[in-house]
Amino acid sequence: MRVRILHADLDAFYASVEQRDQPALRNKPIAVGGGIVLAASYEARRFGVKTAMTGRQARALCPHLIAVEPRMEVYTEASRAVFDIFYDTSPNVEGLSIDEAFIDVTGLRRLVGPDEAIAHSLRARVAAEVGLPLSVGGASTKFLAKVASAVAKPDGLLIVAAGAELEFLHPLPVGSLWGVGPVTEAELARVGIHTVGEVAELDPEILVAKLGAAAGHHLHALANNRDPRRVEVGRRRRSIGSQRSFPAGSVDRDGARHLLLEVVERVARRLRTGRRIGRTVVLRLRYGDFASATRSRTLLEPTNVTATILDTARELLEAAWPEIEERGLTKVGIAIAGLSDDDAVQLTLPFTKGDRRRLDEAVDQIRERFGIASMTRAPLAGQPVGDVPLLPD
Repeated sequence: MRVRILHADLDAFYASVEQRDQPALRNKPIAVGGGIVLAASYEARRFGVKTAMTGRQARALCPHLIAVEPRMEVYTEASRAVFDIFYDTSPNVEGLSIDEAFIDVTGLRRLVGPDEAIAHSLRARVAAEVGLPLSVGGASTKFLAKVASAVAKPDGLLIVAAGAELEFLHPLPVGSLWGVGPVTEAELARVGIHTVGEVAELDPEILVAKLGAAAGHHLHALANNRDPRRVEVGRRRRSIGSQRSFPAGSVDRDGARHLLLEVVERVARRLRTGRRIGRTVVLRLRYGDFASATRSRTLLEPTNVTATILDTARELLEAAWPEIEERGLTKVGIAIAGLSDDDAVQLTLPFTKGDRRRLDEAVDQIRERFGIASMTRAPLAGQPVGDVPLLPD
């Protein structure tokens, strides 16, 4: 089976979050950070504004630049929501930073479709549920997937077909190779090397003589798309969640309850699939003015039972409803935090909850055999299952 890897990268992440939350900033050159630029919108980048510049340097390049104070807690929440979608696509996710990750989609073709369909769904869900642009590159190696996403930016998609890797890679400038900075690029240019293909054609020993053994062999391997690294799944997640977004004014109280049920079902099934249990139920809301809020409750014992999580989530939603009526609602989400393995905690004897757990197990088995849509809760009967096709956990 050929390995297929996606590299997903949020575009100008901090700046995109600010433009999402403040419509007046959209299509304007903005920089997040006062003294030092932490992120620049693409409108600002056109003037040469870059991350790590001083505010004075940035304003000299773009006199009408708008400086915005960073809101790290908001960026963290947005990142968590995006990574929930990544994990909802594939269990094999390697986070590189707050705004990018590798996703191994090998083996999903039969279940979901080709790489491009998976990538389209990823981008559509991040746009609809989190309101942010996502660029995705796909290829047979991590290196090439990351190169493809960089070429696709901003807000684009590029899948490098199997067998066409070198045809795509070799015309690119040598600076596309990992490890080639301005100094190395200038050193290679002095001997007439300007493209990746020219590096690939060189005798490796020439590169070793110019750049040293480690750098020479490394660049020659990448120039020929030799990258054996696989997506490395790090430590297990501290929370698992999912969410649904929708236009303001399109969901009433009953609709919000139905969406909550759909989201809770998805999260609880993912918990059981991963053999995880959690103690804290977190309700995530986004109001009509795009401000976000969370409500949470810690249970007496950790669980992955759908009905238990749903009961708690409904109580949190009802408590928040007066404010929702006043401000409107554009997102509802659920996260389960305080996770542990399902055999790590001795549960109390399930005299009253045993039937609930056995019901969940039976429903999971039916869906695993006949598909997710083969069985649903009565309130969701006839309801559309999400804005885009749901991918397997």
